[in-house]
Amino acid sequence: MSIGTFTFRPLDPLRDAELLHGWVTHPKAAFWMMQDARLQDVEREYMRIAADEHHHAHLGLHDGEPAFLMEKYDPRYVELAGLYEPEPGDVGMHFLVAPTDRPVHGFTRAVITAVMEELFADPETRRVVVEPDVGNKAVHALNEAVGFVPAREIDKPEKRALLSFCTREQFLRARGVTA
Repeated sequence: MSIGTFTFRPLDPLRDAELLHGWVTHPKAAFWMMQDARLQDVEREYMRIAADEHHHAHLGLHDGEPAFLMEKYDPRYVELAGLYEPEPGDVGMHFLVAPTDRPVHGFTRAVITAVMEELFADPETRRVVVEPDVGNKAVHALNEAVGFVPAREIDKPEKRALLSFCTREQFLRARGVTA
């Protein structure tokens, strides 16, 4: 059974702020750390990202409907600057699946797979870097399912994080694709 088609479009901070506000303040998005954000806070945060040449936000669409958020960043300048030794081709990533009353089995794994495919579609991307909260066991399992290997815990200003990496080869191997 196919879950559907995933596509991406650049996030429009003003047009999409209300939608995002509902997602980032939902109890299931606790690790996004915006539980108490007002609509204006969400607008301001995504305007800041839109103005940053090293950080980009994309709305993920499932069969044409908004279903998740993907952020792509250059870890040399954003999020991880000074916290690890970046390699050429490193790309940082965050993703958030929209809350739903009708969960579809395998949907979140399909989303992270689509996100990884999108990131690796750029031939310059050699390795994807993530830094989820150490307590976010669900995302650790998802990350490992698509090929991420935990490296070490690091202290960020807002959290203790599990620094993990996934090369193109590890991602393909996790998907059962041989080169």
